[in-house]
Amino acid sequence: MERLEFTILMPCLNEEKSIGFCINEAKEYIEKNSLSAEILIADNKSSDSSREIAESLGARVVICEDEGYGNTLRKGIREAKGKYIIMGDSDGSYDFSYLSPFCEKLREGYDLVMGNRFTGKIEKGAMPFLHRIGVPALSLLGRLRYGVKTGDFHSGLRGFLREAAMEMEFKATGMEFATEIIGKFAEKNKKMCEVPINLRCDRREGKSHIRTFRDGLRHVFLILNK
Repeated sequence: MERLEFTILMPCLNEEKSIGFCINEAKEYIEKNSLSAEILIADNKSSDSSREIAESLGARVVICEDEGYGNTLRKGIREAKGKYIIMGDSDGSYDFSYLSPFCEKLREGYDLVMGNRFTGKIEKGAMPFLHRIGVPALSLLGRLRYGVKTGDFHSGLRGFLREAAMEMEFKATGMEFATEIIGKFAEKNKKMCEVPINLRCDRREGKSHIRTFRDGLRHVFLILNK
């Protein structure tokens, strides 16, 4: 397998309205900074034209047959060719044209670099009111459980050492994977930090994949049952 320095990993489920925008942002960053990198789309059997758009723009696409955000990202991690993985949602809400803080911290030796939306900027309308309450509350619960300083457990933009991730026995299949990856890295005493990021309104037309109460409870159950 060809070894690259970075994999920009985007989970995807029917993102035809935004996937091209995200890929082009990432391509621009890679080219501007002369990175040894690939763009990998982990597709959860999209029924729209997401896959065709991604491939037409030069991204590599792998298909995850098992439903769920966690399953999709675990597939992407296994298939990634980069030493480091920077994963970000493909709805256009995260800025793939400015990944330097993640690259710098990973090269410094951090195993997990979390983006923190609350220390950056949140565009008006980008985060629902319930999430502004729920995310800090669940993050507090996660900090108490795992003994970490992470302020934003649910950030959709984060980077990590692939080798370290491959050591973990991830089990989460859904959105709670966002919490599990922090917990697993903490339990293995991996070196972790946060960097400020900005959150934009997503570019999709339609409903979010997040189900606030259901997914929130899944995070709670994962934290309390570990």
